[in-house]
Amino acid sequence: MILTSLEENKTLLRRFMEEVWHKGNMIFVDENFATDYVDHHPALAGLPQREGFKQLVTMNRTAFPDLHFTLEDLVAENDKVVARWTARGTHKGPLRGIAPTGKQVTVTGITIFRITGGKVAERWFNEDTLGMMQQLGVIPPIGKGKG
Repeated sequence: MILTSLEENKTLLRRFMEEVWHKGNMIFVDENFATDYVDHHPALAGLPQREGFKQLVTMNRTAFPDLHFTLEDLVAENDKVVARWTARGTHKGPLRGIAPTGKQVTVTGITIFRITGGKVAERWFNEDTLGMMQQLGVIPPIGKGKG
């Protein structure tokens, strides 16, 4: 029974990546995220959690319209699913005040999800933002700046 629930949780996260990040289907968030969902992303501080998350997704999909995530690892235990991922996209829209550069970026990250009652209840997120900013040319690579 526990194994089935772990596999169901992993399936939910695979569907989440496809529906939300690849297709922009925000109805998936409404239907599959708990009403009291909590997101620990620093950019969402002070925003309503589910709506703030949807705004974050929309911002990233606008900045990188060809955004695609590859799940490198998906590990489930108890009520948590950990996803190690690689995202790729071309910067064609504004991103946090950065004008489109046309550059392709590859970003890696790890996200931890807590699943309760078949719904995403909580999310912790960590990505290589510094590497992305370096690829966009906003921040010089380490050792290449003035010093």
